[in-house]
Amino acid sequence: MKIHLTPEQKRALELMHDTTRDSRVCDRIKAVLLASEGWTAQMIAQALRIHESTVSRHLKDFIAQEKLTPENGGSDSHLSAKQTAELVDYLTANLLHTTAQIVDYVRARWQVSFSVGGMTKWLHRQGFSYKKPKGVPHKFDADKQQQFIDDYQSLKDRAGQNEPILFIDAVHPSQSTKLS
Repeated sequence: MKIHLTPEQKRALELMHDTTRDSRVCDRIKAVLLASEGWTAQMIAQALRIHESTVSRHLKDFIAQEKLTPENGGSDSHLSAKQTAELVDYLTANLLHTTAQIVDYVRARWQVSFSVGGMTKWLHRQGFSYKKPKGVPHKFDADKQQQFIDDYQSLKDRAGQNEPILFIDAVHPSQSTKLS
């Protein structure tokens, strides 16, 4: 199926291809551009690693409506607008550590079931994102450090030659502490 494009249309499609992050849209654009260069649907399908009928459908959609984006529409939200607003407010105010905890909360609160993957997508659509906590060394206090050095030196002076000094306090800095 031959498609005739003006140089302006080609430039616009190439710019759209360079700026689009959705690979499905990029495949549709490549199919249209390759068809305009004389490639057959079979050659395009082989190059893009998609089925030949998919290429034909993409080209027909472009010819009929200049359609480049898949408009599947998705499914309706499981939560109403009011429930969504309440859940966003709750999650903003309260830290739940896992998506499974959020799924359990929604099931208990509104008797609505989500899969963990579905809830993850819902959270992304609402602007939530996962940020792994980063370890930050505690700010040291020079006076307290000097006091510790003085106390430690005094303890060493009082202790006998063969008497061990044991430190039984927080985690050793070389141990990988778990941030959670």
